[in-house]
Amino acid sequence: MVGSQVLSLALTNEAIDKIVVYGRRTCGRSDKKLVEILSNDFLEFPEELKSLLPSVDHVLFCLGVYTGAVKREPFRQITVDMPVALADLHCKANPQGKFSLLSGQGADRTESSRMMFATDKGAVENALNEMYGTSFYTFRPGYIYPIEKRQEPNFSYRLSRKLYPLLKYLGPKFIITSHELGEGIFQSALVHPSTYILENQDILSFVNSTHK
Repeated sequence: MVGSQVLSLALTNEAIDKIVVYGRRTCGRSDKKLVEILSNDFLEFPEELKSLLPSVDHVLFCLGVYTGAVKREPFRQITVDMPVALADLHCKANPQGKFSLLSGQGADRTESSRMMFATDKGAVENALNEMYGTSFYTFRPGYIYPIEKRQEPNFSYRLSRKLYPLLKYLGPKFIITSHELGEGIFQSALVHPSTYILENQDILSFVNSTHK
């Protein structure tokens, strides 16, 4: 939902001369500046990817999974292990590189929350912050309203989509569209945010600032 938007913006932006997409399934896109690398097991990084990482200036990590969609162990692996393993390779290959993470509202940096989502998001933020320091940016959206039609993952998301005309009046602290979030994450590779933790309202402010 978000990664596809980030990719679309990168493909059409003249400031980007090369894009490396890594995942388990094809993105279905083709472009002269796009290099797509696939692996059935995300953590088994192909040599082709390793060889390209020294030239990757900025990693935009949008992979994630909904709470309740998988059991505890795979949730932790997707949320924490995958971005940390990729970041470790990237930092060693390009010590000057940067990393932007699609995290979530409520991420607990104390890692003491009873909520799996909050604890794991806090854990991955801590690990990446330790690796990258001020070259790490974490995006913490609230409810993400999907602009494109899709099959909603569960009842709460189906309900939220129907209630969006009302929910948006909660204000910029809680609601963001998939396009706004995608643009914020993409723009962080071009215009570095002034803060490394961007809550929902900060993301919207950052996107607006890039339009000036």
